[in-house]
Amino acid sequence: MIRRLSTLLVLVLLAAPDPAAAQRAAAPCLSATAACTEFVTVGGGPGRSLVYRSYPLDQRNQAITNVVIIVHGASRDPDNYFRSGLAAAFLAGKLESALVIAPRMASGSDSLAPNEISWNNTWRSGGASPTHPAVTSFDFLDEILRKVARKELFPNLKAIVVTGHSAGGQVTNRYGMSSKLHDSLGIPVSYIVSNPSSYAYPTNERPNAGAWPLTANAPGFILDVVADAPAFVTMGDGSGCANYDQWPYGFQNRSGYTASLTDEQLKRQLAARPTTYLLGQNDILPLSGFDSSCGAMAQGPTRQARGQAYAKYVNEKLGAKHQVVVVTGCGHNGRCMYTSEPALRLLFPQ
Repeated sequence: MIRRLSTLLVLVLLAAPDPAAAQRAAAPCLSATAACTEFVTVGGGPGRSLVYRSYPLDQRNQAITNVVIIVHGASRDPDNYFRSGLAAAFLAGKLESALVIAPRMASGSDSLAPNEISWNNTWRSGGASPTHPAVTSFDFLDEILRKVARKELFPNLKAIVVTGHSAGGQVTNRYGMSSKLHDSLGIPVSYIVSNPSSYAYPTNERPNAGAWPLTANAPGFILDVVADAPAFVTMGDGSGCANYDQWPYGFQNRSGYTASLTDEQLKRQLAARPTTYLLGQNDILPLSGFDSSCGAMAQGPTRQARGQAYAKYVNEKLGAKHQVVVVTGCGHNGRCMYTSEPALRLLFPQ
């Protein structure tokens, strides 16, 4: 009888849940394959968009303290940016505690799953989908943020970072100033804008050569800097560049996600939200989809110059406290940028 009771007790103990095991999360998903993807329903459905993620978005995970949402560039290669985000998490020692998410802004030329949303080029500025016109690309980002901010699933989450490189940097600039969730999410959100070709200016002022350092000019190209000239001047009617102040280069004639917001709201939010401009020291050549339209050229001759000037503008004109971080040795290369030491500190705040 005693032997039978002892055997029964052992079986009960073996079957009982291990509290320590319950605290441990599953291993991160580390391959840029279908195994590390899931769909996010946008606008109540049935439309949905794909994300790569290092952990499931609908499973409780007490280990997660940081979320990094990393938006791809014009090549629409979220798998590549997912790898860069994972590499950054590895270098920062955060693979077990950071959730890396890379959304896919699929185009009509991609192979689309049933109900997968197609995005045209206005995805960079919160435009509506041509296949699901009731939703915008920024609504997609909103849904991702809502998912990761759920305390019942990620109770120890401390910080969310939204970032993008190149065209993804354009997304981050415009989403950062317009996000309708930022102030109510309950989790601190910061924005890292990396090497975009253009920014959304709040007024019709644009920079002169004195608004960026000489080292931000293209090799052999130095504009004349007039002593005591203002760093920013009003362009008025644009002097032949009619679209320089039209959205997404400026605030005029906005559409999509930002259409319901006033100019003053966008200005206040732009100034108030924690933003870093992560710029490549060598991103001073017109390569890799460089925007040479007059609307973009009015913002500066190179990507680095445009970022330096824009940060100066929002800090001096709007009273923001945004920072510029120039990554030594990097050009227009997302992986170089995101695996640099300065980026690691920004992507995974303590």
